[in-house]
Amino acid sequence: MPSLAPDEYTPETTYLNTASYGLPSARALAAVRDASAIWATGRGGPTSLDLLVPDLRAGFARLLDGASADDIALGSGVAGLIAPVAAALPPGAEVLLPEGEFSSVSMPFVYRGDLVVRFVPLPELAAHVRAETALVAVSVVQSRDGRVTDLAELRAAARANGARLLVDATQAAGWLPLRFADADYWVCATFKWLIGARSVAFLATAPELVTELRPVGSSWYAAEDRWAELYRPVALPPTARRFDATPDWLGVIAALAGLSLVEELTVDKIGAHNLELADRFRDGLRELGFEPVAARSPIVSVPGAADAAARLEEANVIASARAGALRFAFHLYNSTDDVERALSALRAG
Repeated sequence: MPSLAPDEYTPETTYLNTASYGLPSARALAAVRDASAIWATGRGGPTSLDLLVPDLRAGFARLLDGASADDIALGSGVAGLIAPVAAALPPGAEVLLPEGEFSSVSMPFVYRGDLVVRFVPLPELAAHVRAETALVAVSVVQSRDGRVTDLAELRAAARANGARLLVDATQAAGWLPLRFADADYWVCATFKWLIGARSVAFLATAPELVTELRPVGSSWYAAEDRWAELYRPVALPPTARRFDATPDWLGVIAALAGLSLVEELTVDKIGAHNLELADRFRDGLRELGFEPVAARSPIVSVPGAADAAARLEEANVIASARAGALRFAFHLYNSTDDVERALSALRAG
């Protein structure tokens, strides 16, 4: 099984670390170089690229089936985009999270200081939603080990108890089909599976929920008419755009290039490719005597093997150590040759 985008990628390593950072495509590198060269001439600063932002919103909305561009806010990271959700909760509100959740999802609630934050095992998350629960927050795919949340079950449990559901799609968007209606609030960084930019992230929420949230640190870019309100704030828009932060416009270029490649290849094709490679790798790991975490995911976690990460890197196999485990991640630029090289490197150890 070859790479899905051989014209876009020519890595010099066996790169199996997309769960930490995706690789930039050739089109992204070219677009950022071209924009930077124009900027250097003094004839086109980064703000001239602001006309690309509506396309970026629309591109992410197409990945979140049922969303529109007006439902999408732009920020630089997941935690900052969760802030309006965390700030809107009343003191003493209960927030339910899975044990081992990525800290950018949990910390906005843990460190607010006046919320009741409960952590429970991921498989039991839906069962622990109760009448006292105001919000459930979870990553649809766990960063730590690739386990996938049953969003339909969790959504039903949240609705039955009057709780809101916040979902982080950072480890899912780009390979897993997503539906806007499956959560009340979505957040997503683009620099992993969306092969975008570290400086670009999204918040998505439906229009009827926008006024429930509390803007935090509103910038000039979030104004209803941002250029007219530079020196005299008047109003925030009624859409999710009220939660915008000033974008990194070079990051917008890179993120748009990533979204364009994902859209060309399609999420379904990328997902099938990634899962087949990960399945082959898990089978090979078991033959070598390892016991990877059972999950149908492009993320493959090998408990207790974290110490092997440095040795693998010496063999030009790039993975990551997470929570005592060795974590691999397969994406559109990977192939069966990468599977075999990684298994060979582990076998040699």
